[in-house]
Amino acid sequence: MSRSPSLPDQPRLDLDPEMSEAERLSAIQKHYQRVLSVNDELDERLSEATETKRELKEEVDRLKRRNETLKTSSLYLATVEEISDNGVVIKQHGNNQEVLTEASPRLNKQLEPGDRVAINDSFAIQQLLNDETDARAQAMEITDSPDVVYDDIGGIDEQIREVREAVEDPLSNPELFETVGVDPPSGVLLHGPPGTGKTMLAKAVANETDATFIKMAGSELVRKFIGEGSRLVRDLFDLAAEREPAVIFIDEIDSVASKRTDSKTSGDAEVQRTMMQLLSEMDGFDERGEIRIIAATNRFDMLDEAILRPGRFDRLIEVPKPGPEGRERILEIHTQDMNLSAEVDFTSLAATLDSYSGADLASLATEAGMFAIRDDRTEVRSQDFEAAHEKLENTDEQPPIPGPTTYQYWIPLSSKSTFTYTGHR
Repeated sequence: MSRSPSLPDQPRLDLDPEMSEAERLSAIQKHYQRVLSVNDELDERLSEATETKRELKEEVDRLKRRNETLKTSSLYLATVEEISDNGVVIKQHGNNQEVLTEASPRLNKQLEPGDRVAINDSFAIQQLLNDETDARAQAMEITDSPDVVYDDIGGIDEQIREVREAVEDPLSNPELFETVGVDPPSGVLLHGPPGTGKTMLAKAVANETDATFIKMAGSELVRKFIGEGSRLVRDLFDLAAEREPAVIFIDEIDSVASKRTDSKTSGDAEVQRTMMQLLSEMDGFDERGEIRIIAATNRFDMLDEAILRPGRFDRLIEVPKPGPEGRERILEIHTQDMNLSAEVDFTSLAATLDSYSGADLASLATEAGMFAIRDDRTEVRSQDFEAAHEKLENTDEQPPIPGPTTYQYWIPLSSKSTFTYTGHR
């Protein structure tokens, strides 16, 4: 046990009666300074003691709470299956054991089938718990809108119009569809080569619409444990229903909605189970409400036919690589903040960039700026774009990495057989 520090000695003033007035005044001033120094030291010690007392009090309170928790009996999670005159049927989580039990009078009128409850060792219902929502699903909700607008996307004006008709108009003008007598498109699938602006289009929708925007990657729905992926899908749509009107964006949907096969592996079975839950949520028995779905993929050929049917994705919008006019507009967008020379002609430059995607054009503009910086210039010239074009073309023409080579080894099994090992050179 630590001992308390000793207090500083109390300053004493001894005045000689034979002192002159000046000597007496000097002695009193020195004594006063010693008193102030001791007082400052005591104030500092008092502050330290107060802080130590606060920390010790917090530690004591924590230990008291822990002690009370250790003395309290454990509670277990269960789900209410049925409510009858004879009692409440619950299913305990973990072992799926069904038990007929009773609830306290204060909870009887609040319980409904499907509620999550806490039970004790005797299976008596102790608490009614809030609905469970996966924290990963809540993390996918976008609270800060991206800084992308439709004007930042060039070369796909027709695709932008179709997306706005299918996503924004039903949320902003639902009465228009009621007057015409048609149901708005329930989902939009954007497909096309990489780098053509599919994800940027979804970001623009998130920025322009007032609805809740929930984004995810298809690979995030593929989970390790059985049933976890389908549960995450269910929680995502439950979250969208709570926040409606809502827009759900699924990027790289081919990772979870690829064509079903006869594979018997547990991994493939789990992916297919997750996809079936996604199909059910998109167009199942229950009405979806004001929830719009946007998905994107660059492997349209891999998608299962079930997810492409009307009712799930009513609009299949191809986002191709831009034409000459589109490439010119994209170059203008990506260079609007650059210090360009007056000689730069995007019309002629765009005509030479056949098969370039929007992402390629953005990379071209960046490389042109880097060439200007390399020459210690603040102005980007035509020769910089030509050098950047040549550099990107040379990068694309690099020889491929040598593929794997097959080696064959004899291994001693019950009978001689050939085991083929495939490895890299």
